[in-house]
Amino acid sequence: MATAQGVFADSPFVGTILLGHVHWDHIYGLPFFRPGDRSDARVDLYLPAQGDPIEILDRPMSPPVFPIGPRDLRGQWSFNGLDPGQFEAEGFEVLAREIPHKGGRSLGYRIDDGTRSIAYLSDHSPITLGEGPEGIGEYHHAALALADGVDLLIHDAQYTRAEFEQRRDWGHCSYEYPIELGRRAGARRTLLFHHDPAHTDDVIDELAAGLVDPNVEFAVEGAVITL
Repeated sequence: MATAQGVFADSPFVGTILLGHVHWDHIYGLPFFRPGDRSDARVDLYLPAQGDPIEILDRPMSPPVFPIGPRDLRGQWSFNGLDPGQFEAEGFEVLAREIPHKGGRSLGYRIDDGTRSIAYLSDHSPITLGEGPEGIGEYHHAALALADGVDLLIHDAQYTRAEFEQRRDWGHCSYEYPIELGRRAGARRTLLFHHDPAHTDDVIDELAAGLVDPNVEFAVEGAVITL
């Protein structure tokens, strides 16, 4: 997954950004997204509906903790609250479903262009809805609907099973959950991401060596995935 700066190089961003939720680690990059912070950019930003979007983003991104607010970003920015449902963005069909995650509303997304599809469930805590058959969370309707037959499932896989047992209420998954979700939903490929900050490259390499399904892999910086 190449960085956004590398993908756009010196070109402006003209398009839509979907935020799964608004925790710090998912929004602090917005004012540093150079392709979007320029006069010829157009950014339609969507985040889970839970109040005025600009007021929500103003909390962490305004003086005295930050020099500018979201209104000060250059280019044409729109800030939109999004409820679960289906809509069109940039010629793609987007399905949004609410998924459990601690501390505010979260959405998972399925994006389809009529020939290929991607599901994105970043921070996901299915254990909130019950133990499920393996004790790591329910394979609930929203997750299954998003992942159903997709070409690529991109899913939270923060913990090992042992770590998960100590952090069951922290809002994330053990990496075994998305593997089984992908199998149940018929996803063609599953990409495990949102690694724990304490997981070094060696830890990820060790976990990856234990995978038995060639269609399941851990996300690594710089990877390019062709659908």
